[in-house]
Amino acid sequence: MAILSTGPIENNPVSGVRPTQQVTIRLVSRAADSLTVSVQGYVLSTTRTLYVSEVISIAPNEAVTRNYFADLDAYEFVFETSTEGAEQVGISVWGKQASGQLVDAHRVVEHEKNS
Repeated sequence: MAILSTGPIENNPVSGVRPTQQVTIRLVSRAADSLTVSVQGYVLSTTRTLYVSEVISIAPNEAVTRNYFADLDAYEFVFETSTEGAEQVGISVWGKQASGQLVDAHRVVEHEKNS
């Protein structure tokens, strides 16, 4: 089982509007068998409050996309896979404005993560 996290993502308002209103998560299976990914999203303030809890089944070589509310001051997403190795699933997290425009500062892409 592998556990991955975006870490805390600040989304403080700029001129009264938060940069990100929606988060798009893309999961890609590289496994030979089906796998499951648990997605948990947390609102971060003085406490850490769970607001997204979903278990997603992914077939071999399948890609799944989910959109979640993110008009929050700070948030974090945690992913738990049913496989031993994190390399069996690719995970990308993208912040988006209300118009659907990507927010570069709020993206977490697998090949850019530090080891």
